[in-house]
Amino acid sequence: MDRRTLVAGMAAVPALAVTQGAFARQNPVMAIDIALEPDATMVRHAKDANARLLKSFPKGFALDETHHPHVSVLQQFVRTDALDKIFAATNAIMVKGKPTAWMLKAFKYYYIPDPPLGLAGIVVEPTGDLHRLQDELITAVRPYTVKTGTPAAFFSEAGGHDIQKSLIEYVAHFIEIAAGKRFNPHVTIGVGTEKYLNKMLVEPFPSFTFSPAGASVYQLGTFGTARKELKVLMLTP
Repeated sequence: MDRRTLVAGMAAVPALAVTQGAFARQNPVMAIDIALEPDATMVRHAKDANARLLKSFPKGFALDETHHPHVSVLQQFVRTDALDKIFAATNAIMVKGKPTAWMLKAFKYYYIPDPPLGLAGIVVEPTGDLHRLQDELITAVRPYTVKTGTPAAFFSEAGGHDIQKSLIEYVAHFIEIAAGKRFNPHVTIGVGTEKYLNKMLVEPFPSFTFSPAGASVYQLGTFGTARKELKVLMLTP
């Protein structure tokens, strides 16, 4: 991936469920992330790496309750009034795919440059299961997508001023630049200086395995972070 990527029952959030009609009128388009939730092994590695980055570059962001460690499978602009249909379709795919039974391998660090900074992540080895899941989600969500959106489609505590123009472009063109052969599954670990990230990349990386512990649909925020949980998907029938 290149620089464009930086700048890459089941109840919804109650407020959304109660006021979805009014919310859709106010924010007719939403930037969503359909993501796998990693297990404790990956979360520990991601938070350890995040702590390193914050020590080196305190202006970065911490992985916390509103910056969830996750493996993005599909990011899209969608119609807000279609969220319930998206949740139902996505949940059915997850139930069929049984991702909690998968064993995935994390094998290196990488970062997306935006000099003098970079957005870093732990790369996950693509598998047939991951590709199949992404393909099925693309097909299921396609009827509810829109071509692009504005900063209002994202979760923001800064009135949209923290939403990068190139992030909007990335979500709008996700299928062309981050799906299929270009799918680069990873867990974002934070922001650092290129100088520091280059040192991290040459360090030995002890690979490790982990499994998805769940799946969710999020509203995206700055840097493509999973900021607002819209739906926890139930992975059993």
